[in-house]
Amino acid sequence: MGKVRRDFIAATSADCSLGQLPIDWNDVPRCALYPGCMMVRLTACAFVCFALINCGSDDPASNGSGGGSNSGGSTSGGSNSGGSSGAGAATTGGASSGGTAGSGGAAGGGGTTSGALPEGDNGIASKYPGDAGIQGDSAVIFADDFESYSKASDLDKNWDFVFQYSQIRFATESANVFAGAKALEFSVPQQNNELSNSTGKTVSPERDALFLRYYSKFDTPFDVVGSSHNGSSISAHYFENGNATPGVPADGKNKFLANLENWRGDAGTKSPGPMNIYIYHPDQRSQWGDHFFPTGTVLPNSSQKFDFGPNFVSRPDVTPELGKWYCYEFMLQANTPGKKDGRIAFWLDGKLHGDFPNLRLRDVPSLKIDRFALDFHIGSNPNGLTKKWYDNVVAASSYIGPLKK
Repeated sequence: MGKVRRDFIAATSADCSLGQLPIDWNDVPRCALYPGCMMVRLTACAFVCFALINCGSDDPASNGSGGGSNSGGSTSGGSNSGGSSGAGAATTGGASSGGTAGSGGAAGGGGTTSGALPEGDNGIASKYPGDAGIQGDSAVIFADDFESYSKASDLDKNWDFVFQYSQIRFATESANVFAGAKALEFSVPQQNNELSNSTGKTVSPERDALFLRYYSKFDTPFDVVGSSHNGSSISAHYFENGNATPGVPADGKNKFLANLENWRGDAGTKSPGPMNIYIYHPDQRSQWGDHFFPTGTVLPNSSQKFDFGPNFVSRPDVTPELGKWYCYEFMLQANTPGKKDGRIAFWLDGKLHGDFPNLRLRDVPSLKIDRFALDFHIGSNPNGLTKKWYDNVVAASSYIGPLKK
C-alpha cells in the first residue's frame, strides 16, 4: 500500500447531547469531530459540515469522544523514572537499519487470549534484553526503536501512514528518550482547532488478534479537556480508501476499532485522565465510540451496566503521571462470529489494569485487524504547546511485556 501523507487538519466543534435516552447528564459526550470539517451547533444539535479543500482524508484516528469524567476511584500507576538510557533495539535485519518490520506470526494467529492473561516479564521481550533482535522472533510482526530516523519523512521507510510531518521530530534529549538515543516526538501547538498526529501500520496478512507494546510519556503540562485520542489504536477496516469513518457505527460487518487512551472530561479531573478503551463495536451506545473503564463503567450513559460476562474482574482506574515514561501494552482478540468471546486488555508497566471479555466485535469471519497506529489527537488545545513521546514499539501475536534491561 502506498504511503499517505497529510499535513493539515483543522476543525471547530460545539458540545451537545446526542439525544440518547436515558441520559446521565454528567456523561453527556463532546460531539465527535471530523477533521476537514467545521461543525456548527444548530437547534437540536444538528450539524452542518463544511469540507475544507484537500482535507477529505485527513483523519488518522477515530474522532468520536464520549462521556464525561469517570466517577470511579482513580489510582496512579507505577512508573519508570525519567527517560532511562539503554542500548536500544538491535538494528540488524528487517527492512532497514532502524525500526524493522518482521514477518513473524501466522495469519490470524493471536496467542492465547482465553483464561488468565500473562503479566510482568513473562512475554516475548524477556528473551531479548534491550529489545535487541526482538524483530526476529517468530511471534513479532513489527518492531521500531526509531534509532535510524533523522527527519519525519524517514518514517515512510517502515510506516504506511504518517500525519502531520511538521509536528514530528526525533528527540535526542536523554529525558525524552526511553532507550537508545532517539524517540518519536509528536507536538500539538496551542490552538482551538483540532489536530491529529499519527503514524500507522498496515497489518498484512490481516489478523484475528494483536498485541501492541510501546513506551510513552506525556509532556508537562498536558492540559487537554475533551476529545483526545492520545495513545494507540488497533482497528479492522475503520479506514476506507485512506479515510477514517468516525460517526459511522460498527454493525458487525463493516469495522471495529479500539484505542488505548486517557480520557479527561472536565478540568477538575487529574491530567491526563484515567486510562480506558475507546471502542467502536456492534453494541455501542451511540453513533460514536464507547469508553470502557477498568471498573466496568461504560460511557456514555454510565448508569446502564454493560455485560462483560460472569468472569469480569473490576479493577481500579489508573491515571499515569505526566512527565514519566511507562510501558503500555494493548491486546485485541476478535470474537468467533456468533459468539461473544472477543476480548480487549491493557497493561501498564507489565501489570494488567483492564480486561474486557465477553465482547462481540464482528459477525463475519472476514472482518479482521488490518491496522495499528500511534496517535496524538486533540479536539482543542487552548492551554499551551504540549508534546508526547513514543519509543520501542513492538507488535506481535502474543504478550510482549516490558523491555528487559
